[in-house]
Amino acid sequence: MAQEARLRAGRGLPLFWRVCLVNGAVFAVGTAVLAASPATVSTPVLAREALVLAVGLSAMLLANGLLLRTTLGPLDRLRLLMEDVDLLRPGQRLPEQGSGPASDLIRSFNAMLDRLEAERAAASGQALAAQEAERRRVAQELHDEVGQSLTAVLLGLRQVADRAPAELQQEVQLVQESARASLDEVRQVVRRLRPGVLDDLGLVSALTSLVTEYARLTGVEVCRRFSPDLPPLGPEAELVVYRVAQEALTNVARHAAARRVRVDLSPTFAAGDAVQLRVVDDGRGLGDSREGAGMRGMRERAMLVAATLTLGAHEEGGTELRLLVPVPGPGGGR
Repeated sequence: MAQEARLRAGRGLPLFWRVCLVNGAVFAVGTAVLAASPATVSTPVLAREALVLAVGLSAMLLANGLLLRTTLGPLDRLRLLMEDVDLLRPGQRLPEQGSGPASDLIRSFNAMLDRLEAERAAASGQALAAQEAERRRVAQELHDEVGQSLTAVLLGLRQVADRAPAELQQEVQLVQESARASLDEVRQVVRRLRPGVLDDLGLVSALTSLVTEYARLTGVEVCRRFSPDLPPLGPEAELVVYRVAQEALTNVARHAAARRVRVDLSPTFAAGDAVQLRVVDDGRGLGDSREGAGMRGMRERAMLVAATLTLGAHEEGGTELRLLVPVPGPGGGR
């Protein structure tokens, strides 16, 4: 019903009838030209007459090919885009030019991509929001239940150590160290699940704590440069920047075999008011590896705040990740 309504609204003939009309027009013109010309066909056909027929047929085929290419050419571009389109890389569109079935199909395909990207972003937002809520709940339970229980164990062991005989002092101290190490591991897990410093002290402090902990655990030399005059991004965008930096550093530790990592966070005005996060390493580079779940998760997070995420080889070797987050507000581009 909708297709019939669009046709009745005058959006053009179906593609089948357009092709038929193009072919019919070419053949009609060719027939009229041959009929008006003084050329005749003898029996048997003379070489001169065969040459005239061949030239006429070639002209008709050439004209038919040019007209059909004009009519059907946009379909090839649409097919190529359909093969390469990725909803995690929004903005891939074909120019909407002219009129006719092919142009209508391109407009419909672009509108479909708009709808799919919006639906994907909304679904990803709900999934990531649920994930963050679950992380917050687990982190809270680890802090309140396991953390407090281990703290109570440490206090109890301290009292036992004060009253234990000398031959048991060393064993009690070993148990104390084990409990203290377990408490430190629980606190690290809590910080990774939900960075409380991000809520309390802001993005720069949270990233500083993240890279410091990363350098301590991996032994990799980390150079950080965070601008002191960052524009406000909002809680959601700050969480996206933090999680992308966290995942990027995790990927470097797992796959890059890097010795040095540089993490930069600064405002940029190259594409409007925005904040740019750069994570550069001197590791083995991308190679032929395909994007894994971690990279696609970063792209999904970037879509939530209309950010642009790019990953490529750095000019000095290694890999460079860039996250460009638009600043919200009247001049922030969102």
